[in-house]
Amino acid sequence: MVRQVIYLPRQINFLCGSDYIDINNLMNKKTSTFLLFLIAATITITAQSIITTGLKYLMIDFQISSSTAQLTYSIFLIILAVMIPPTAYISNRFKLKSILITSLTLFTIGSLIVYISPNIEMVLIGRILEAAGTGIIMPMTQIVLFKVIPEEKWSLVMGLFGLIIGIVPAMGPTIGGYIIDISSWRSIFLIFTILGIIVLILSIILVKLDLDRKPHPLDIQSLILSIIICLGIMIGFSNISDYGYDLIYVILPIILGIVSLIIFTKRQLKIDNPLINLMVLKSKYFVSGTVFVSLLYFTMCAINVLMPLFVQNIVNYSATTAGIVLLPGAIILILFNFIGSVLSDKIGIRKVLIASCILSIIGFMTMTTYTIDTSVDYMIITQIIRCLGAGLGFTPATTWTMSIVASDVEDATAINNTLRQIFGAIGSAISVVILSIFAGGKIGHTTASVNSFAMTSIIMAIIILFTLILTILYIKDKKQLISEEHAPTK
Repeated sequence: MVRQVIYLPRQINFLCGSDYIDINNLMNKKTSTFLLFLIAATITITAQSIITTGLKYLMIDFQISSSTAQLTYSIFLIILAVMIPPTAYISNRFKLKSILITSLTLFTIGSLIVYISPNIEMVLIGRILEAAGTGIIMPMTQIVLFKVIPEEKWSLVMGLFGLIIGIVPAMGPTIGGYIIDISSWRSIFLIFTILGIIVLILSIILVKLDLDRKPHPLDIQSLILSIIICLGIMIGFSNISDYGYDLIYVILPIILGIVSLIIFTKRQLKIDNPLINLMVLKSKYFVSGTVFVSLLYFTMCAINVLMPLFVQNIVNYSATTAGIVLLPGAIILILFNFIGSVLSDKIGIRKVLIASCILSIIGFMTMTTYTIDTSVDYMIITQIIRCLGAGLGFTPATTWTMSIVASDVEDATAINNTLRQIFGAIGSAISVVILSIFAGGKIGHTTASVNSFAMTSIIMAIIILFTLILTILYIKDKKQLISEEHAPTK
């Protein structure tokens, strides 16, 4: 057989560590499986944020409130959180091909349901199915990566993986806004349906790799409790705007979620094979880092919903413009995730996170200066400042938190990711509730809505101020932690 190669330009051959790509080996079972998981992950995670620039049109088409419309975003986050704990069971119980096909089928059916949905209830059902598929694909892609990529290339490939997974969703609101302006919000989900079918067919044909599996029991009661926790808390907070503090629609769901959380916690500490091992929570540093990441993600998800509402509903720009306002900041956020990680190695995590908090607070406070005539350029600049802070803090804080409990990284990752998604879902829901309450129940082209946005931004700044205090008190550089570990006990 003749060896076929493609020679790479000098500017990009460093990414592959070679001057050429061997076509004969390109589509071996490891490569093809990983590439398909990567493509599937990129497509499905884009569905998370792309809906935000369509909230205004969902409100118009279905005659719903802003708090109900944002459920299409927050429910996606909460289902992602629900799907994280059973990932270990799924990866050990089923073949990779079956996992990918099932996940893509869920995502594709969900996208189709949203496309043809006659009411908001069907939209939410479709979004739940989309998120269920995404929630399986995302962690499985990382598992496949670590299994098929040589260990010496993990850092490079993980960097590229993070860049790809970050850049495309960051462009989601911009792409979504453009599609909405030239067609409709439904067209977004028609495109997802078509892409899902294409990748599904390729997966059936090309995925041939399977991983070693071992028995991994699933505690059904714990799984059910985790679902009740997530849904109860999210639904309760989301309903405040429409129902006030109604007993049935608000108070009871929140109480049900909290009670389920207590039962879940006690059960994990008693059973032999817990869904999540909570023993890592004994580390105050792990808890501090997880709280930092979760609160930062709370504000990030809140702004992903608030900014499109401000741009479209309050200052009356187009959906495309809403995406353009968010895009530069989102790219900066992704780049500074890498820069923040490098800086934390050189100057210490503590200084990086303090800088992150200060920049985030400045960004939120500049948002309080918005007016009903605020220019697009000014909004872009303020979002870049905010994203500089978020980017400096997010990945470095996550990495530091995981390093605290390196011996229990699987359970620590599950706890960290689950709490982060729950906080993100609550953030997107409660921020719209706060905005609506301050605006007198209706978000529109009014001074009251502008003032309500400013008040909501102040609340976000106060949350970040809390993370700054947390950093000063409990976040320590590795040298300090090592010194504590080896200090003689009194």
